[in-house]
Amino acid sequence: MRQASANRRSDYLKALTQEIERKLQKALSSSSQRIELLQQLFADIALEVDDRARDIILNRDERGAGLIEDRIESCLCFYEVLADHYVSVPEDGKRILDLIVQLWSQSFVSHIFTLLFHKWLFEVPLEETEALLRYGSALVQGATNVFWIDIQTNTRRFLSLFHYLLEEVALVPDRRDRISLQACRDLFLLLSRFILFYDLDYLLERFLKEFPTFPNSFLVGGPADFFVIELTDQLQKLKVEPVLLHYLSRMSVLQARSYSKDAAKELLVPFWNRGRGRGYESYDHFPPTPYPKSWVNQKMFG
Repeated sequence: MRQASANRRSDYLKALTQEIERKLQKALSSSSQRIELLQQLFADIALEVDDRARDIILNRDERGAGLIEDRIESCLCFYEVLADHYVSVPEDGKRILDLIVQLWSQSFVSHIFTLLFHKWLFEVPLEETEALLRYGSALVQGATNVFWIDIQTNTRRFLSLFHYLLEEVALVPDRRDRISLQACRDLFLLLSRFILFYDLDYLLERFLKEFPTFPNSFLVGGPADFFVIELTDQLQKLKVEPVLLHYLSRMSVLQARSYSKDAAKELLVPFWNRGRGRGYESYDHFPPTPYPKSWVNQKMFG
């Protein structure tokens, strides 16, 4: 019975893989429909798995009990299942990866690559150093794009991707060393922007301890300073009111230092001027930074 369920699951994932290959091949062949096809493919793999597909993918037995208990009750998307599959059976993703490389510069391709191959990149043995450099850069770009989609829609559809990149890559030296130092730096800056949004700030202390070195560290300061810069820039870009309020409410997890309060006040003035009272409450929770008011004023007001 279990073998039959496993075979059914394998056949289903192979069929999904073939459909992805077909759509990528069609996008490669049709320049006039390319963007539309790639956007549709991205939307398809980001969809939540429906009940029928979930029964197949999670190998439920006759009583309806799931064999992957930690995934059943949560929102499970197709990209999560496929990312696991391409680690377990790397050859199934090879044709897709070849087509993605041919479409590298097209819109939504980095999104698709990141969703399908973020685990493959760090868990499957790869020999081509040049390919690793290219893949690392594409991963960060794709992750940036999909996390902003969550911001704009105030959803957490890509939480599992963020969690993996933070806890299974950024905090694991052997894995993060598989990509270039520049891609690693970019990844840490990216994670700094979204860690409050995805409510993983309980990992902040460990995250800051693993921060890579930067060429301008002697001017900027340590990991906390880079974190402040990225968070500052992120706050200025937020246009969705509930998301901004969420960021401000999460600042209570950050430890305050006396010399950071002036900077925090200057940074948050625009928010409570626009009626966002939580900005005032966030003053005492801003992390340390040596930047003077002049720098903050220039950053905020030009």
